[in-house]
Amino acid sequence: MCGKFTALASWAEVVAFSQPLTEGGGGDGPGEGSNDEIVTFRVGGPLPVIVWDAEAAQRRVVKMRWGFPDPRDWRRPRPIHGRAETIEAKDPFRKPFSGGQRGIVVFRTFNEGEEITKPFGRTETRQWTIDPRDGQPRGFAFVWQRFEIPDLPAPMLACIMVTAPANELIRRTVKSLETDPRMPAILEDNAWSTWLGERDATPAAAKAVLKTMEGVNWQAAPEPKAPRPRKR
Repeated sequence: MCGKFTALASWAEVVAFSQPLTEGGGGDGPGEGSNDEIVTFRVGGPLPVIVWDAEAAQRRVVKMRWGFPDPRDWRRPRPIHGRAETIEAKDPFRKPFSGGQRGIVVFRTFNEGEEITKPFGRTETRQWTIDPRDGQPRGFAFVWQRFEIPDLPAPMLACIMVTAPANELIRRTVKSLETDPRMPAILEDNAWSTWLGERDATPAAAKAVLKTMEGVNWQAAPEPKAPRPRKR
């Protein structure tokens, strides 16, 4: 399941677009004076989450931790994912989803893990990078919540990624041996406002936009292993 993805640094504060970073979309695209640095986001770290501010009637970006706090130890990010099929019915996602606490995080590429069985039964995870190869930002669906934690001076804002059944590309490459392969729920550009709850979009309408993104001509390739440190 996705636990790492990348985006351009310049995308972190772009909130006004309907068609992300296209002409007239509310921000500079790559190569137009923007910051082309690639940033990697991981579970447990901060994410720039686009949310709908109903009072101000506008979108804004809020930093949140990826992963709800584990009830036994808030420092542990768990859970980090929620299934699209049951997002409106299962705790701890039910209340924030129905209450409109839904967000979008923009990405460029994302990783999926393939479980490999080594000799003698040992297993390891091989990371694959899924790359649309067109440099355009796309939006992951997230659900977020505010948590009051006694150890912290201020409430924690934390979020989880919504997942959908894996598409044909990921089923065929990364997850060919899995019985229930998953991938992030990626929103179509025209579904962003519905997911965020703009124009009084209902939770039922928001759930309806959570679909597997099929028909893609993307690249799925194993991520090169990091070089081992040289012994002195």
